[in-house]
Amino acid sequence: MKSLIEGVKKFQSEVFAAQKELFARLAHGQHPGTLFITCSDSRIDPCLLTQTHPGELFILRNAGNIVPSYGAQIGGTTATIEYAVGVLGVKNIIVCGHTDCGVAKAILDPDQAKDLPSLKEWLLQAEATRRIIKENYAHLKGDELLTATIQENVRVQLAHLRTHPLIAAKLRRGAVELHGWVYSIPTGQVWTFDDGRDQFVDLSESSPSTPPSSSKRQ
Repeated sequence: MKSLIEGVKKFQSEVFAAQKELFARLAHGQHPGTLFITCSDSRIDPCLLTQTHPGELFILRNAGNIVPSYGAQIGGTTATIEYAVGVLGVKNIIVCGHTDCGVAKAILDPDQAKDLPSLKEWLLQAEATRRIIKENYAHLKGDELLTATIQENVRVQLAHLRTHPLIAAKLRRGAVELHGWVYSIPTGQVWTFDDGRDQFVDLSESSPSTPPSSSKRQ
């Protein structure tokens, strides 16, 4: 705790003091343009990754960057999505997975969650991911299998997002765009799903005018 408290003091004396105008504006409300859905993993910092400032991202974090399909589970995740889209009017929704994901490992080996009842139930929201991997990626093993699971899980959660009525309505008239990302912890690389190529590509290769939404099966 000592280091955290020291960090707060440094923020107050150096960062906040240097950006008083920004925080004064933020005190009157928020207008984020993007809902960023990612994993709770401590190695991911959405603002650091995207180089954004306070007020630009509305961030939703949970184990495995999972989005329950509409009606499957009412809770903090679905309420946050509803608020971001229905009240804040975000224009972009990013689902960002990451390498070395513990939830993806548990999808591949459900026994890892056998003594964690809440996590075991939460993983039911990724049952489609498990089935897709089982039936389409039996030829892969090790890191390749884990990577495919992480990517397919992002695609599944994007599909779940489309079942939410507010999002479905806004997608129909082009008022919101969905994006699927995977962040590489060891390299800093970000892959995004490219609809046209039906696969994940390096973010720098993706055209902003073609919104990615959900890896190409091998």
